Amino acid sequence: MSDLVPLAQAHCLPRRGSEHKLSTARVRELLPEVPGWELIEDGHALSKTFGFGNYYETMAFVNALAYMAHREDHHPDLGVHYNRCVVRFSTHDVGGLSENDFICAAKTEALMR
Repeated sequence: MSDLVPLAQAHCLPRRGSEHKLSTARVRELLPEVPGWELIEDGHALSKTFGFGNYYETMAFVNALAYMAHREDHHPDLGVHYNRCVVRFSTHDVGGLSENDFICAAKTEALMR
C-alpha cells in the first residue's frame, strides 16, 4: 500500500506470514488515520464501538460492513447489540495487525459518513 493512497481508497491484499505483521512504529503512524479506533489485546487488534438509534440502524450498518468485508476478503469479528456494534479487526494469518486492518477500519468509517 502506498502512503499516497488514502486508506479508505486502498484495497486489501492477501497477507500471510509474520513478515506482514506491522511494527509498533508503523501501527503508531497509521492509528491517527482511523480516529476513535483503539488498540486492544496488547496491540494485536483494532476495535471500535459504533452506536445507533435502534436495531434496524444497527443491522443496516452490519449488512453494509459485511458487504465491504466480503469485497475486501478481510472479515472483522462483530459484537452485534440492539443499538451498537463492536467491530474488531486483526489479521490471524500474520499474528497481529496488518495494513488490511487499517484499510478496513478506514472503509468502516466511510460507511458512517
